[in-house]
Amino acid sequence: MRTLIISFCLMLNTFVALSQSTKVKMMTDTDGNAINAHGGGILYYGGTYYWYGELKSGPTYKVPDSDWENYRVKAGGVSCYSSKDLKNWKFEGVVLPSNKVDKKHDLHTSKVIERPKVIYNKKTKKFVMWMHIDSEDYSYARSGVAISDSPVGPFIYKGSVRPNGNMARDMTLFVDDDGKAYHFYSSEENATMHISLLTDDYLSHTKTDIRILIGDKREAPAVFKYNSKYYLVSSGCTGWSPNEASYATADSILGNWTTQTNPCVGKDADKTFYAQSTFVLPVIGKPGKFFFIADMWNKLDLKSSKYLWLPLHLNANGVPIISNTK
Repeated sequence: MRTLIISFCLMLNTFVALSQSTKVKMMTDTDGNAINAHGGGILYYGGTYYWYGELKSGPTYKVPDSDWENYRVKAGGVSCYSSKDLKNWKFEGVVLPSNKVDKKHDLHTSKVIERPKVIYNKKTKKFVMWMHIDSEDYSYARSGVAISDSPVGPFIYKGSVRPNGNMARDMTLFVDDDGKAYHFYSSEENATMHISLLTDDYLSHTKTDIRILIGDKREAPAVFKYNSKYYLVSSGCTGWSPNEASYATADSILGNWTTQTNPCVGKDADKTFYAQSTFVLPVIGKPGKFFFIADMWNKLDLKSSKYLWLPLHLNANGVPIISNTK
């Protein structure tokens, strides 16, 4: 009980500190090295937070003959950091490395490994990672899955699929209160979002797959739940350039989703404070309080891209508000 109380107090202090700052760029780990976990997500397990993200290192280059800003680095795999207080992050290593030998492998350095998210399956006692897997020209458009007995890996790659035959790019995962897990992914050349119910072991997709935000061209989904209502924050499709965020709501996760307004307020709200959504993290012990986590992309030097953490709260009408002011 004493450990739980200490953990809660640390969390409360962290939330207050972040609430009073204009923006937070968590850039270094406990060894003083730059945190390298882009497009990531956070798992809370056993009193510890685990931050998984894209490992981006080496020079940034533009893919030849691309008619869009196809800047990238060689795929580095998925990194992991752990923290008790969301302020001090320990590097746990590369929990899913890229493949440097087999050019046909999904995880080869020439491929795309993006937006890894990890969830824990209480029934199987396994940690399951899903991620966007793509070819250099983004025509592959698949979802890859890996599994581990430990939150710090190693994760064993199981392969990739197009969920129910659908294209799949930017994505996130959400585990509901009943233990059912859902895969949100941009599909149909990013024109439409899909939600797919995963199987009980979280390792594959069921036939329950719905289309939402049809024709809205949204990516970078981040999902959370409050007072039995579901919220989805997303970004427009403008490559590496920032744009205005919007959110959608639903009373049932597989029900009708209604597009709302921009949840960001304040200076540069129309550019999501020059960042792009990747995850919304609930604050333990603080109902209605969350952290909005986003990437501040540097398209010409992707490894130096920073992170934005801002408080997100819901007002009396259930409207989410993300502010970069004190």
